[in-house]
Amino acid sequence: MIDIPKRPTRSFIPEDFKVKDWEGLASFFKDLTDRSIDSNSDLRQWFKDRSELEAIISEDAGWRYIKMTCFTNNEGYSRAYQYFVKEIGPKIAPVSDQLNKKAVSSPYLAELEKEEGFDIMIREMRKDIEIFREENIPINTEIQTETQKYGQMSGALTVEIDGKELTLQQAAVKLQSPDRVLREKVYHLIAGRRLKEKDEFDALYSKLIGLRDKVAHNTGFGNFRDYMFKAMGRFDYTPQDCFDFHTSVQQEVVPMLNGLATTRKKQLAVDKLRPWDKAVDPENREALKPFETSKDLTDKTIACFSKLDPYLGQCLSIMDEMGHLDLESRKGKAPGGYNYPLAEIGVPFIFMNATSTLRDMITILHEGGHAVHSFLTRDLELSDFKNTPSEVAELASMSMELISMDHWNLFFDNEEDLKRAKLEHLEQIIETLPWVATIDKFQHWIYENANHTADERKAAWLEIFNSFTDNVTDWSGLEENRNYLWQKQLHLYEVPFYYIEYGMAQLGAVAVWKNYKEDPTKGLEGYMNALKLGYTRSIPEVYEAANIKFDFSREYIKELMGFVKAEIEAL
Repeated sequence: MIDIPKRPTRSFIPEDFKVKDWEGLASFFKDLTDRSIDSNSDLRQWFKDRSELEAIISEDAGWRYIKMTCFTNNEGYSRAYQYFVKEIGPKIAPVSDQLNKKAVSSPYLAELEKEEGFDIMIREMRKDIEIFREENIPINTEIQTETQKYGQMSGALTVEIDGKELTLQQAAVKLQSPDRVLREKVYHLIAGRRLKEKDEFDALYSKLIGLRDKVAHNTGFGNFRDYMFKAMGRFDYTPQDCFDFHTSVQQEVVPMLNGLATTRKKQLAVDKLRPWDKAVDPENREALKPFETSKDLTDKTIACFSKLDPYLGQCLSIMDEMGHLDLESRKGKAPGGYNYPLAEIGVPFIFMNATSTLRDMITILHEGGHAVHSFLTRDLELSDFKNTPSEVAELASMSMELISMDHWNLFFDNEEDLKRAKLEHLEQIIETLPWVATIDKFQHWIYENANHTADERKAAWLEIFNSFTDNVTDWSGLEENRNYLWQKQLHLYEVPFYYIEYGMAQLGAVAVWKNYKEDPTKGLEGYMNALKLGYTRSIPEVYEAANIKFDFSREYIKELMGFVKAEIEAL
């Protein structure tokens, strides 16, 4: 029998309260704004009450987003989300700014700031005060409304294969077929379908760039990149560190990418390696099928997590029991995958578009890592302590992909398939780092040159893409596809500058896995200890708790990629 968590008893907001409109929330914000704080314990209680209110609001917004992405064609869900974005969120922003100012001006703050977690939270608060501008509220509302269009546009894209209408995710599975003629046909169908909408996706991106640039200038920043580094609380690294990461990846990882592509071309025995040859097994075997249905995927993942540690399996069992998993791909569902933390109940929601591929298996392990993180931080005192920066959040998910490898036999019956799966995933790491560098470097260019033309954007993309891709794949006749490849990266549209974290966390994850291989008990303990900290310590300190380094120097990348290469060779 699974013990289903209950949400904590509320002490400030009535138990039966539900978020409907701003009017219903206003009195609670007024209480916090007007309340007198006459002691340390008053201030602590004030923070707890504020945290309770914010958790309720955040969870309500979360469910609106989840329902909208699960059913993009449901008008009611779309309207409910839009209502929050347009009518509730904008009213909260100025009051939150007042509350932040009230907190930092309290004479009792200095005492609290000495406590672990409060120092990080107050640092974030001061940063929020610094960048808050009333005139950005309507612009941010417009940005949120516009970004929603990307999911709707992408979710509506389908192609017809053998008389069946398929989402692009479902169609992409056929790119793993040993039948090269079929792969080429499917590739052109998918790419052609995207290209039909390229001008619309282009126009949407241009609009978002303009709006974001305005936000940055209103706040006194020269460009949106510098604004975002501040807004995302990147206290522990600079744009220059990102540029160093790009250079290190180009020098250390791209040559490995060339090696993989050369080997693939030879194994496939093709005179030219084409983009539709990249997902198929290099020995032309049928695609791996780690699961049959979404239920099968859920059951196997729970078993895999339980083998690592019974607690980890229990986390996913609870989510399954509560209906917090929506895994299979279907028409009218937004693209991508996510784990959405639900701040009050503390049990997150996993959304993805599974078909039956190895990539889908990795996605559930990845999102499951995020989910476990939510459970491990569930009992921290304040919501702010649980809001981890993405450099830490992605460490949780990417490490899980690797440390779960010892139990992948649950997904694969025979040794040969198991070996193949591990090999494919490790090679994926070599492919991930250059792609992360590509997307990140592209974003730096985009916002440093916010007034660029469509042609300049295309030229910049091409130059950046070419410096991080292998020199073996032949793109002749497919130039237009390559020019617009960036449009499939939802982060560019929906969460700008959120991408370099995957690179940093990928390195961290390899280091966590290295520790785990050397000593499974100690390695897993370090991983879980780091996650339990939530955001009560700085990023380097969280990494240190996992017994790894927050470092993206060329030397460190070389060392970790050497370890990955040795593991690949051992397989």
